[in-house]
Amino acid sequence: MDELTKQAEGLTFPCEFPVKAMGPSNGTLADAVWHIVTRHAPDTPADALRTSHSRHGRFVSVTVTITAEGRGQLDAIYADLKAHDGVLATL
Repeated sequence: MDELTKQAEGLTFPCEFPVKAMGPSNGTLADAVWHIVTRHAPDTPADALRTSHSRHGRFVSVTVTITAEGRGQLDAIYADLKAHDGVLATL
């Protein structure tokens, strides 16, 4: 693997990286995001998950801060999050 494949622009791996997904506040998104993220970053501690509800409570933002090992890992996480029906947006 060459250095360009290992490095995402502006990041030096390993690094702390907040993975964020947003969707409807139906009570299942946090568990779904946790399951997807920890499949790719299994050593992530439970206290790395944070949620924040929108002003009117219709939507929720779920953030899981991981120790990212490389761009491929991040790409795989975001691909799986985007494929999930409950995820409306990712950051």
